[in-house]
Amino acid sequence: MSWLDAASGYQVRLRDDGRLEARNAKGKVLSAVPASIKDDPGVVQLRQLAEWLDRHAAECLSAVDGWMVRSLPVPTALLVEVWPDEAWASALRDLVVVADGEVGFLRDADPERGLGVVTLDGDTVRLRPEAVSIPHPVLLEDLAELREFGAELGVEQRVQQLFRQTFPRTPHAAGKTSVDTYAGGKFEQLNHALGRCRSLGYPVRGGDAVYAAFEGGRVVEARFWLGSDYPEGETWTGELRWSLDDGTAVPLSDVGPVAWSEGMRMASAIHAGRVVEEAVAR
Repeated sequence: MSWLDAASGYQVRLRDDGRLEARNAKGKVLSAVPASIKDDPGVVQLRQLAEWLDRHAAECLSAVDGWMVRSLPVPTALLVEVWPDEAWASALRDLVVVADGEVGFLRDADPERGLGVVTLDGDTVRLRPEAVSIPHPVLLEDLAELREFGAELGVEQRVQQLFRQTFPRTPHAAGKTSVDTYAGGKFEQLNHALGRCRSLGYPVRGGDAVYAAFEGGRVVEARFWLGSDYPEGETWTGELRWSLDDGTAVPLSDVGPVAWSEGMRMASAIHAGRVVEEAVAR
C-alpha cells in the first residue's frame, strides 16, 4: 500500500501482513506508530480498514469451511467471481475438489481458462464444470494418497481439509443412541470446559457442546455433555449423542459419516483439555 500523509510530517500505510507502520519526515520507517498521531484521521481509518480486512478474511474462511463440511456443490461461476479477492483465493487455494470426474488440488479460477486443478498424476488440467464439490475428508476414498501427494507439493490449506482429524464410523448395536468414548473427563471447573469450547469455536447449549452438521438433506446435531451445575464446581464429561434440531434422538446406525466424524472430533478436542492425573512413581 502507498504511503499516506498524516500529522506532523509523518506518513502511514498498511503492510501486506495487515500491520500499520509509519515513517518520519526523513523517510525512516519507525518500529511503532507514534502516540502523537494515533488519533489522526488517516491513522484511524487505516486501523478500521485493517480490522475490516481481518473480519473479511475470517468470514471467507468460515464460508469455505462450511462448504467443505457440508460437501456442498459450489458453482464455478462463483469461484471465478471471488478468486481475484486474495482473502477468498487464500481460503480456496489448494483445497481438494471433485469436478468432471477429476480429483485434485484447486490452484486457479479464471473466467477464460476455467479452473486450474493439479491431479494425483501431477498434471495441471483446466476444467469448466458447472459446479465443483469440496468434499469433507472423511468422504475422500484416496485420502491417504492425497495427504502424501499434498505433502510433496507443499500445499498449505487455510481451511483444514486434507489434514483434518477424521473418525470413520464404526458399527454399533441396534438402537444405541450414544457413545461413551470421551466420557469421564474431569475439569476442575465447569468454566474451564466452557472456556475450552469457546476457544475451539463450539457453542454450548443446555450443558452440551454442540456441533450442527448438514447431511443427507437434514441438520444433525452432535451433543457432548459437559455439565450444567455451578460454573466454579468440578465437572465430568458425559456421553456423545446425535439428534435432529427438534431434539429427536438419532440412532448411531443412522448417523452419517460427516456428522459422526465431526461429533467425535469435537468431543476428542474438548476431552483433550481435561485434568490428567500424574502417575505416582513407586
